[in-house]
Amino acid sequence: MNGFSVLLQKEFREAWRSWKFLWIPLVFALLGMTDPLTNYYMMDILSAVGNVPEGFEMLMPELGPADLLQASIGQFQTIGLLVLMASFVGTISKERANGMATLMYVRPISFRAYFMSKFVVMSTVGFISIVAGYSASVYYIAVLYGTFEGATLIASIGTYFVWLLFVFAVTLMMSATFTSVVATAGAFVIIFVGQIMDAFVGVFWTVTPWKLPTYGVQLIRGTMEMSDYWWSLAVTLVITIVCMNIGVLTMKKNVAMTKI
Repeated sequence: MNGFSVLLQKEFREAWRSWKFLWIPLVFALLGMTDPLTNYYMMDILSAVGNVPEGFEMLMPELGPADLLQASIGQFQTIGLLVLMASFVGTISKERANGMATLMYVRPISFRAYFMSKFVVMSTVGFISIVAGYSASVYYIAVLYGTFEGATLIASIGTYFVWLLFVFAVTLMMSATFTSVVATAGAFVIIFVGQIMDAFVGVFWTVTPWKLPTYGVQLIRGTMEMSDYWWSLAVTLVITIVCMNIGVLTMKKNVAMTKI
């Protein structure tokens, strides 16, 4: 891919200068530690806040390590995804709108190299973020509740990373296809409405990208139906590749939209 290494260095420098390699993983780490700490110290928090009637006692549910990790992943699926998508959804459309893309298009680079350089940097930030989030969550869960089996934990992280690759491919595809406002709305609708639909009627389908975060937890629990898992993984990777190719094609088609 012509100029890929140069474009990749450019994208990495921009990500460093905007501190994305620092603040986004920190957000995930904070999200990861929130549920284990909050659940464990809930009674102490209520006592410190005050206004608790004398003799009041709250019966907390007995949660295991997998339950708390699932709660942390739920945080990643809402606040975490919002942060990641909001940080990158305009990465192509904004450059096209402010004229920055013109400086790229007049050089001998390929559209695929341009698209892939952004995808690689997004994926790197995403991977560091989920490792930070999982690490924070697993550390406090291990200290306060119990440990995990290493192999299944790594498999769960890998499964969630595949889900993030799908999210990034959709986000970049929308950014390459539409203006910033439409791209932002479209990407959020696809990802978050998909999650809502899966929560309501997901019991009727077992092979879908939106199942992967849940399947990652089921791997740890040892309750995963592996045929559903492998099919969902394969379908997600195929859709991710399709979205990436659509993004490259629409970048070529929308060259005329670039501000000069």
